[in-house]
Amino acid sequence: MRPRLAASAAALLLAAAPAGAAPPPEGRCPSVGAVQPDPGADAVPVLLREGQLLGYESLLSLRELLPDEIFQHRHVFFYPGMSMAIGACHRRYPEPAFFTRATERFAGRVSLGESGELRGYVAGTPFPPEGIDPAAPDAALRWAWNLELRFRGAGPVGDFRLSDIPTRIGKVLVYEGFFFLYPTRHRADLADTDYTVPESDSNLWVAGGRFSEPYSARHLAWRQMRPETALANHSLSDQIFVYVPTMRKVRRAGTAWVDGMYVPRYRVAGDSGGGGIAIGGDAWTGPQGAINPTAGESIQQTEHLPRGFLTLAIRPNAYVWRLVGEREVLAPINVNWPGYPIDRSRNYGPHGLSVASDRWDARWAVVIEGRARTRNLDVERVVLYVDWQTRQPLYMFTRGAMGRLLEIGIPVHRFSDDTLNYPGWPDGEKASVFDPVAETFYRVVDDSGWLRESYGVRSIPADEEVRRRFTSTDFLVRGR
Repeated sequence: MRPRLAASAAALLLAAAPAGAAPPPEGRCPSVGAVQPDPGADAVPVLLREGQLLGYESLLSLRELLPDEIFQHRHVFFYPGMSMAIGACHRRYPEPAFFTRATERFAGRVSLGESGELRGYVAGTPFPPEGIDPAAPDAALRWAWNLELRFRGAGPVGDFRLSDIPTRIGKVLVYEGFFFLYPTRHRADLADTDYTVPESDSNLWVAGGRFSEPYSARHLAWRQMRPETALANHSLSDQIFVYVPTMRKVRRAGTAWVDGMYVPRYRVAGDSGGGGIAIGGDAWTGPQGAINPTAGESIQQTEHLPRGFLTLAIRPNAYVWRLVGEREVLAPINVNWPGYPIDRSRNYGPHGLSVASDRWDARWAVVIEGRARTRNLDVERVVLYVDWQTRQPLYMFTRGAMGRLLEIGIPVHRFSDDTLNYPGWPDGEKASVFDPVAETFYRVVDDSGWLRESYGVRSIPADEEVRRRFTSTDFLVRGR
């Protein structure tokens, strides 16, 4: 099936889904069509069971529970020898009491502006799912804001490993480092300080990281600060600073506007950064005679490379949204097998992009499509599968001109309450947060992709010293 026909088929399938249907009862697993040895025999529906193990031979029977884009490229995301465990079916994951209280207190004050801006938001879920009318013209926009302002705890912090998968020619490049996303305003756990981190300096959140391996990218660090006013004006740029090791300087990012989380162009890291006039040249003979012949390459490192953390944040008001439909899917929202840094040799399949050998829950997803108000690179549209109950992202697809499919992404999460010895909140309450432990993206246009792992991440409040380091430029120069 050609890509455009496949996309149309998927749209028809979603359009047929019951609009505004709430998730099925907790514990009710979906039925799938069994694959019959005899092609002429009738397919008998089979009820999935929690804890059931499925191999590659069962993939055809799961077709109705996977987005069409995933199934059409199943050779990338699934493989012979995989072992998928069916997790909880429509489990109602708990959230901390303080977040529920904030939603009940402030949700009625929130409204939307003509340009998709958010008004009156304080903390909690801005638009409770049960109150969203799927027939309303702003239903998809409300879901987009729910996704962006979902409960993140105190923000994910941890080490990461980023595997850059090339096209058929070339070898896999592996990068390691440290990252964080630190919400500083609208924090439901900070009612005593007006839901705001004292040193937030009018920032909505602060994010950053530092590369430690390989040597060519070592010490390349960044910090990104999104202003509170971005809730009202999507065109406002973030403040982004990058420490370029070869220049031993902190510079402003070469990319002025970023949709989600910024990442420096680590692929070009490691230039010599040397200065002076080269032997045999002079100041008038071109690049080899420049005072700093590699300054251009060093500056290029500060440009944004959209890889590694695509589903951690978005700008909802940067898109015009429409509600595609609602449907039941399988998704790795609460995986249980370890990866980096716990298990450095985990098998991700022959393409290096598969998380099939893990636990996949049955979830009810709201599918929304956003058309970019301002064209961002080659991406014109983005499709997001949002979990109805938790507001976590389940799948992400990007499309370019004429609806051409560009990237297919699967975010992977782990629920903290199911993790042994996971720390809780200062008052002793369970963390009850979804940690973004991995992301896998396949780039259809050139048969490449990337996988980010961070299974050791935690999203609980950091101590004061670490918090100040997040909100200070000292992080860029001094590291962790």
